[in-house]
Amino acid sequence: MATEDEAPIDEAPIDEPARTAAAPGAGAADPAVRPVDVLSVTAVRDVTPAVRRVTLTAPAAVVAACGPTMSLLVPRADDRSPRWPQVARDGRIVWPQGSHGVALRSYTARRQDPGAGEVDVDFVLHGDGPAASWAAAATPGAVLGLASAAPLGASPAGWLLLAGDETALPAISRILAAAAPDTRGVALLEVAGPQEEQPLTAPAGVELRWLHRAGTAPEASTLLVDAVAALHRPPGEDLFAWVGAESAVVRAVRADLRGRWGLRRSQHHAIGYWRAGRAMSPAG
Repeated sequence: MATEDEAPIDEAPIDEPARTAAAPGAGAADPAVRPVDVLSVTAVRDVTPAVRRVTLTAPAAVVAACGPTMSLLVPRADDRSPRWPQVARDGRIVWPQGSHGVALRSYTARRQDPGAGEVDVDFVLHGDGPAASWAAAATPGAVLGLASAAPLGASPAGWLLLAGDETALPAISRILAAAAPDTRGVALLEVAGPQEEQPLTAPAGVELRWLHRAGTAPEASTLLVDAVAALHRPPGEDLFAWVGAESAVVRAVRADLRGRWGLRRSQHHAIGYWRAGRAMSPAG
């Protein structure tokens, strides 16, 4: 998975070139590789004008192990029988030779229900990248591959700062839902406008502060940087900050947290979910 210091582009951090390889004739019988798990779409609904929630099904064991952060293999929108890669023992993606049309993207599962064999994934429908295009065309029966899973990078603390745009809402929603009831802090949530706000469950002591771009292009927005800059660092060391948004925004916020706030690496996790100037191919 991309590192906490840099994870470029899209609705969620994507592409792991250091962990991929071309397949030199590796086949299904090769004990050094395994097939990817395949999830099937059973339902699609728009939760806001720009966010589409896709419900996927798979065996209970796959659903239990596939989150919270999933490395998804996204085929072309019209491809119901993709040429899937395989996964090596060390986690590398072993790609088939020749054209396959499958893209590797990372998303946070908004909901996992192993008992029902279901997982919900939210896709931001901006741009024409492979994930947004797939989600825009998704109907029951469409498929995604699952290569691997990873944690969110969050740590429990008495005081939390969460900052992110719509691509990070799935991750932030899970962090808030898992926080202890007495947790205090603030969540800075940047979206296009009131129509993009989503219901979130949070401890009573965590303020949810929605920031509306109001017509400003996402790549031109400084709302999160400005909002963090306006905060005063709470006293003590029992605090943790989690940031997910456009890469340049994340770098600026991270610099503030490391400099003015003096946070150690163990006290923050900052990840770029997309990068301005590149195809919007997350959170979230």
